[in-house]
Amino acid sequence: MQTIQLGDLTVSRIGLGAMPLSIAGRPDDAISVRVIHAALDAGMTLIDTADVYCIDDADLGHNERLIARALRERGNPQGVVVATKAGCERPRGAWTVNGSPAHLRAACERSLKALGVDCIDLYQLHAPDSKVPIADSVGAMAELQRAGKVRHLGLSNVGPSDLDAARAVATIVSVQNRLSPWDTASFDNGTMAYCKQHGLAMLAHSPVGGHGGHARCADDATMNAIGARHGVSPYQVCLAWLLSLSPLLLPIPGASKPSSATSSAGAAGLTLTDADRAELARAFPAVRA
Repeated sequence: MQTIQLGDLTVSRIGLGAMPLSIAGRPDDAISVRVIHAALDAGMTLIDTADVYCIDDADLGHNERLIARALRERGNPQGVVVATKAGCERPRGAWTVNGSPAHLRAACERSLKALGVDCIDLYQLHAPDSKVPIADSVGAMAELQRAGKVRHLGLSNVGPSDLDAARAVATIVSVQNRLSPWDTASFDNGTMAYCKQHGLAMLAHSPVGGHGGHARCADDATMNAIGARHGVSPYQVCLAWLLSLSPLLLPIPGASKPSSATSSAGAAGLTLTDADRAELARAFPAVRA
């Protein structure tokens, strides 16, 4: 599989978005472990998670613990990078933002314990907090990095102005935003161009439409027509196109079945023709990198 750099870490160009394994409607833990193992077997070496990938505040860390279990059962293989996030909370199942330094410090300690590690590979601010300057949130994360608890820092759900403020106080290696042919805000607002200018990896979450939205990909005429020519699914066409747009794009599709993880990884081996890419560009003119 193709690779990309996250600081000094080398990871696969397609990663596993582990969120579906821990939110409402999740599979049982045994199946979830099989999903993670399938992703590893298919060549994925990046697993994306968050402390709040869970049902509610009583379930915090579920996804991180699940990943730790899956990796333990494989003997904690070398080269697998786990990226987690902090800065949100799940009171009674709601989604709220808390980017205070105190919260981030406490969240880091919980994530270290849940993951069973001494240092988190990639620690991402889950979302900017309107009540806290992003420089303060990122500054607290930079302190964790200096303390040896975090290796690299990333940001999620941000735009260029957030990146400017964050990069003034710390080294940022990645951005994680919702990005797909149907979710083009990161193209429209200049975030993808910013990443290209500064050499930041773009971790594209929900790259085939996301939870509840992937039917758009399954039903898309262009994706299906190209998939039929190559003998692959429309999802693989979508992922392969995103990969072809920029060497900095790293899709992290979610999966709740082992077969889905295996299929997503297979997109890395699909080479689209110039005609395919031109057809996709006509169908989705807002997608550019």
